Amino acid sequence: MRILHISYRMPPEPGGKERHTARVAQEQALRGHRVLVALRHGGVPPGVAAVTPARSRVTRAVARRSDPLAFAMDCARALPRLGPLDVVHLHGDHREALFLGPVARRLGVPLLVTVHGALAMRHRAIMPWAFRHVAGFTALGTRPTADLRRAGVPAHAILTISSGVDLPRLEAFRSRATPEPGLIVSVGSLVPVKNHALTIEAFRRLRAARPGVRLVIVGEGPERARLERLAGPEPGVEFTGHLPGDEVYALVSRAQVFVLSSRRLSSLGEGVPTAALEALALGTAVVVSSDATLDPVVADREAYRVFRSGSADDLLTCLLSVLDGDEARARMTGRARAAVAGLDWPLVAARIEDWYGSP
Repeated sequence: MRILHISYRMPPEPGGKERHTARVAQEQALRGHRVLVALRHGGVPPGVAAVTPARSRVTRAVARRSDPLAFAMDCARALPRLGPLDVVHLHGDHREALFLGPVARRLGVPLLVTVHGALAMRHRAIMPWAFRHVAGFTALGTRPTADLRRAGVPAHAILTISSGVDLPRLEAFRSRATPEPGLIVSVGSLVPVKNHALTIEAFRRLRAARPGVRLVIVGEGPERARLERLAGPEPGVEFTGHLPGDEVYALVSRAQVFVLSSRRLSSLGEGVPTAALEALALGTAVVVSSDATLDPVVADREAYRVFRSGSADDLLTCLLSVLDGDEARARMTGRARAAVAGLDWPLVAARIEDWYGSP
């Protein structure tokens, strides 16, 4: 097959969406397909060809308001010049599909869309029109699936999946990790949707009762200065900024607890957070908000803990129970390995490839 992925950003740009796209493209290339990726920022894995759509006078003007939208328009204009394609795989939502769908239909090429997070439901009225030429969807988790259903997409056109995880690589970190008592880690860009402020609030209460604990937040973003002010000068909270993958895995594998406090905003929300899945594979107890659900990918609800999104009290209760309950924590981490056993990247990529012929 000759497959075109369309993604505004790719690694080394940070983000779960970017890592997902790169790994799917890489696995498909390893399976013998000819894979191209159209992108604006970043690079592509070995064996994958990069496509950089040219800007036009119109899209330069559009880019002043929204460069991702301008990128979609540039991709739509470039599609007829890329030669025969078997699949166009967009990593985005209704805004990009609005421009790419009609061109893919004219070319007779199926357009599939992976929705990585919650949709901006204020645009719900235009979604049926924007999605009218989409052959099928993959949705990363129950929240994007529910949003697509609310937008009128039939259930048979949606495959609910998650990102994969590199199980052999993570197992290597797990096997040599030395747990650090009281270490809590959170991984995610410093943006409002990740709600690190709630994690800091709960941690400050926790530290009053457990002075030896410490919180390490991995990630970079526009909220860093505000979060550092919230953390204050007292010891216990560390911001590492962006770290290479292996350093993140080494850190998370040493932690007693991994926390993700993400919340749903009007136009943003989590799909299935890859960082939480990786923490499960690394043998770290995972605590996530109800807006960062691992459903339906991790069916075993005893493999992790969920607290009510936005509630520092609930998060504090979860943290205390996990940190103080050695036996319960051991049961969680023991079940975690089985919970992610089917998420190795070659298996996930094979499911996506099978889906190309299904919708």
